[in-house]
Amino acid sequence: MTIVGVHSPEFFWEKPTAGVAAATKKLGILYPVVQDNDFAIWNRYAVRAWPTRVLVDRSGVVRFHHIGEGAYEETEAFIRRLLDEKG
Repeated sequence: MTIVGVHSPEFFWEKPTAGVAAATKKLGILYPVVQDNDFAIWNRYAVRAWPTRVLVDRSGVVRFHHIGEGAYEETEAFIRRLLDEKG
């Protein structure tokens, strides 16, 4: 399993990479976080709000998409299902 965070800035002052690096350190985020200042990833995965979770399978197919907070148990169950798949 690979986890990648994507930061698509809502405000202009969220664009500098230094701010994202400081926030990930402060929050103890250990996985990589990609800076998406031009919203290319946002558009590619049809994100429409902050936060959004997208689970992509080994073949690159989007299998789960959740907008907003919550659905943590559903997300975990889907992650477990994807990990159990042969591939």
